Order: sequence, then C-alpha cells, then structure tokens
Amino acid sequence: MTIDNCNFNGKKVIVRVDFNVPLDENGLVTDNTRIRGALPTLKKVLNDGGALIMMSHMGKPKGKVNPKLSLSQIVKNVSEALGVDVKFAPDCGKAESEVAALQAGEALLLENLRFYPEEEGKPVGIDKADPAYDAAKKEMKARQAEFARKLASYADYYINDAFGTAHRRHASTAVIADDFDKDHKMLGYLMEKEVKAIENVMHNAQRPFTAIIGGSKVSSKLGVIKNLLDKVDNLGGGMGYTFVKALGGNIGLSLHEDDLMPEALNVMAAAKEKDVNIYLSVESVCGQAFKNDTPRKVFPINEIPDDWEGMDAGPASLEIWKKVILGSKTILWNGPVGVFELPNFAVGTGEIAKYVAEATKRGAYSLVGGGDSVAAVNKFGLADQVSYVSTGGGAMLEAIEGKELPGVTAIKG
Repeated sequence: MTIDNCNFNGKKVIVRVDFNVPLDENGLVTDNTRIRGALPTLKKVLNDGGALIMMSHMGKPKGKVNPKLSLSQIVKNVSEALGVDVKFAPDCGKAESEVAALQAGEALLLENLRFYPEEEGKPVGIDKADPAYDAAKKEMKARQAEFARKLASYADYYINDAFGTAHRRHASTAVIADDFDKDHKMLGYLMEKEVKAIENVMHNAQRPFTAIIGGSKVSSKLGVIKNLLDKVDNLGGGMGYTFVKALGGNIGLSLHEDDLMPEALNVMAAAKEKDVNIYLSVESVCGQAFKNDTPRKVFPINEIPDDWEGMDAGPASLEIWKKVILGSKTILWNGPVGVFELPNFAVGTGEIAKYVAEATKRGAYSLVGGGDSVAAVNKFGLADQVSYVSTGGGAMLEAIEGKELPGVTAIKG
C-alpha cells in the first residue's frame, strides 16, 4: 500500500515522525526543518478527514522521563506548521483517553517514545558480559513487542515517515508494523523520497559517479567505502590522514587511526584493481591547536610538521576535487572535508558545497546527507540547488553500506 492510494477519511492514523529537533536552553526550537519535512504526510491524513496521531523520540533519555526532552516543548511549533491546534498526550504508553477523544481532522502528539526503555528494546542496568544478559534481552524483546502493540492499538493505519531512525529496529520504527497488515501500513512521503533517492544513486547512477566521503574517522565509514568501490568511478574526501600515514607520509597531529592503516592500504589496492580513482587531499590547511583562532598554515598533506594538525582541505586539494566534481554525472556527498564547526576551517566544506551545486546545475544528480554536509548546503543557501538532501545521515550511510533498514523492510518486506 502507498500513501497516495489510501483514503484516511474517518480513520485514526499513527505516524512515526522524526521531531528530534534542536532546542535552546529555554526549550525553544532553533531549527524546524524536520517538522517541515513531515508536513506533506501529516497534511495528507488531515485533508483526507483522518484523525492524526504523531509519535517521535527526542534526544537520549535512556528509558527515563526527562522534562528537558519532553515533546510538550514543541507542540506550539507543530501546531503552527500544521495549521491546527495539536493536542498532547503526556504519556505515550497510556494515551487511550486522548486517542478516544480525537476527532476527524484533529491532531495529537504523543510524549517522547524513549521515556520508555521498551522503545529502543535494550536491557537496562545490565552489562553485556553479565551471564544474565541474554535472559534480560529476551524479556526486553517481549516487552518491546507489547509496547509496540499498545501503540498500534491507537490507530487503524501506521505510517513510517522517520527516515532518520529507519536503521533502528525500535518499537515505533519497525516492531509496530507487525501489528498491521500490508494494506494498513506504508511509508510516508518523506520516507518514499529518501528511499528513492538512495536507490537512484546506488542502482541507477549515471557515470562518472563520484562519492565524497568526509569525516575524520575511517572506522565509521569503512563499510561504506568498501561497498562504494563496486559502484563509483571516483572516491575522495576528508578522511584521508589514515591513508596518507599508511603510505608513509608525515601527518603531524592530524586525526587518524593507526590500527586501520593496513585496511586503508587494502582499500587502495582494491580501488586500483577495480579502476576506481581515489583522490586523497594533497595539501591541508593546518592549525597548532583545535580552536578557531589558532595560527593557520598550508602544508603538503604528507609533510605536516609534528606540532601542526590538518584541519581543512587546502587550495590545491580543492582545485583537484572541483575538476572531478564538475566532471561527474552522479554525486554522493557525506561528511565535511575539514573541521566545519570552526568557521576558519570550514572553507573547504563550503567550497565542496558550491562545486556540488554547480555540477547539479550542469545536469548531474546529487545526493547530500550527513549533518555537516547538510549544514553546509543550508549555510550557503544551496539546499535547493542540489538534487536531494537526506534527512538521515546514519540511515543513509547504512543503506549505502548495503545494510537492511529495519524501518523500510518492516513495511516493504
């Protein structure tokens, strides 16, 4: 069943959204992008004459009630975005009365799902090394299924529109789907677009296909890099210091992982065998301390002095990447090429954003995902100049790595 094929008139519909929005110290929303992203799905339910129940997590309360992570703080924002007065259920696991009172065209937001440990389904207060852990895990799995059943009992239909949590088998993202038949569960519009965008890049890419994989840790991206070697023509990004050191270069204090140097060499050998071009940075903008106002100097990436640290892509690296990106027909970008949170070392990431937008203008298909990559295209006003901006960095990475996304599989099979 697809959302477009369904009429929700007179029905109650529970939608898993991702309203894990940033709040300031006063509990005020500082960025409502995720709320706006869910609006097409939510308005479809209301416009059909359905009764809308929204559920989400916020932060990591670890199964305990935490007022600072209460979704009550965003009711006003959701109401303004939806154009209806959103009601609030202060306990997501005991919302029967609020659900029963809900009328067609009305909307209800449930309290933070993660106030219940059953949402994530992890045993609480017991270490994995404890002999009793397996029994505790089995018990929690049963409790998770019961919690999901309770959430399912509130509605006639279930829609998952939270791509940011699609890689987690949580009660509200996957387990709940077991309580709905195939005609009463579906992906929301946002999820459909996310899945289509990834499938487009991974299975229908026009060539040359270039992937820019940033971030300082190779370990967090290794599976992605390996899977991409069978799909891309060019691979580059900001995770190169481990590679450079493995090749015998001097990288000073730059972030790297010694234990992954053999794996880095294996990746480079595999790339050569598969005719994939790896574009490591050739020079870095370096600093002497991890702060914005530290002295800056450009060094060849394999000749960084012992007391300096690589913190951004240098001009020569950017020139190479510009040529590669502008010559591409498909572009995948995940992760910064410098310390994006420090303005003086965010130049390289900003330039990459501009190159990706320019390539898109020339006809390339571009998929951007991951916190700092998304922040970069937003900061420079380029979000509407790339083909698609993914809302879920972790989920996108796991999909690219070739892993199953439980939130999608639970509905599509």
